[in-house]
Amino acid sequence: MVIVDVTVIPVGEKTSVSKYVADIHHVLENSDKNIKYQLTPMSTIIEGELEDLLQVIKEIHEVPFKHGMGRVCTNVRIDDRRDVENSMERKLKSVEKRM
Repeated sequence: MVIVDVTVIPVGEKTSVSKYVADIHHVLENSDKNIKYQLTPMSTIIEGELEDLLQVIKEIHEVPFKHGMGRVCTNVRIDDRRDVENSMERKLKSVEKRM
């Protein structure tokens, strides 16, 4: 599995962006792709196959434009580890074992 950290930033919004985040999560909830996701205070973590994730990223990047925004910047970090079975849970457990 590939893990992606994605942040969609509507440029020019002068107030909270929580309405965009909520709509982005509706896209994730209703996705027909086999993905897992987790909201964090600063971004969204998505897990799945790379091709599916790239399609979902495209869909959520479009959300602020649908609200009338003229500019959107989306930051994406991809963790594509192929030497072990990768998952959000595995990464968290690995850290927790060392705490």
